[in-house]
Amino acid sequence: MNDKQIKWGVIGSGGIARRRTIPEGIVPAENAALFAVYDIDQESNKEVAQQYGAKAAGSIKELLGCGMDAVYVASPANLHLDHVLACADAGKHVLCEKPLGMSVEEAEKMISACNDAGIVLGTALMMRFHAQHQQALQMISDGKIGKPVFGRAQLSCWYPPIDGAWRQDPLTGGGGSLMDMGSHCIDLLEMFFGKIDTVGCFISNNVHNYKSEDSSLVSIKFVSGALAAVDTFFCIPDNSSKNVLELYGSMGSILAKGTIGQGDSGEMMAYLDDDAAGYDAQQRREEPDGIRINPVPVNTYLAEIIEFSNALLENRAPCNDAAIGLQSQKVLAACYKSAATGTAQKVNQYPL
Repeated sequence: MNDKQIKWGVIGSGGIARRRTIPEGIVPAENAALFAVYDIDQESNKEVAQQYGAKAAGSIKELLGCGMDAVYVASPANLHLDHVLACADAGKHVLCEKPLGMSVEEAEKMISACNDAGIVLGTALMMRFHAQHQQALQMISDGKIGKPVFGRAQLSCWYPPIDGAWRQDPLTGGGGSLMDMGSHCIDLLEMFFGKIDTVGCFISNNVHNYKSEDSSLVSIKFVSGALAAVDTFFCIPDNSSKNVLELYGSMGSILAKGTIGQGDSGEMMAYLDDDAAGYDAQQRREEPDGIRINPVPVNTYLAEIIEFSNALLENRAPCNDAAIGLQSQKVLAACYKSAATGTAQKVNQYPL
């Protein structure tokens, strides 16, 4: 540990923190060091601490008194507000897992508290850092597919009823497949196509009988006029959903499968047409060779920790800041309102 490293604490050391963010992000990052961990499951917390040479804190107060610089909050969504406010009171920078609280109002409270405390608040939407997503973003920014016209993002899995699973109850998770997985898909599409203007949404429970939705479909209109669809399900077998990403423009497309998810792999192709071709009444389709988009893979959990740590060390705002978390909450609020009322909702009507 040195002055070029951010000392990290973790609130919620089980779950995604234990599976991914600690071993793949904080531990291997050259500009980060794991300092202390806390989880309500003390036995699990001790195991994590022992495995990675960190202090096992017996309470959040003890953790925040350990002298770290930043805290990764990976607790259930209904606890995010309290945990972020505790970090702000202790003067600790925070990278909070999505969603940023349970509502737009909670996200705004977090942002206000962190601003008042002079600390940095970030949102862990790690799929932005996928190497192929970044390459696609560059191509879109460079005008390679022309004017963006339509996008689709899909993320589904098999998530059967599990006793105590907080994502399966909206009181603890804020929602189901839309909140948990749709938030990533919507965030990616906004990264590619810009801010969302209007959404229409359907949610249901097609297979599982828990309280959160297991099925969701969102239709999106962007400020630019582009359209998109997001489909996320907790009731489709893992191998049956290829988690596709489709980005279409007036001069071509970028098509991928397997890039949306927790891994760093996937296949992505670009099909570009530089010619201003006239109308073809036959609508003939030739099989283009396409351009394989295959940059060096980047672990997304490592990338988000490196970016947030560098921002603190360099005294600048991180790209995974609180603004993307607040925007995510605004869009999700509009989606759930649309599902409840059966009407399209403008995102700028929120917060309620």
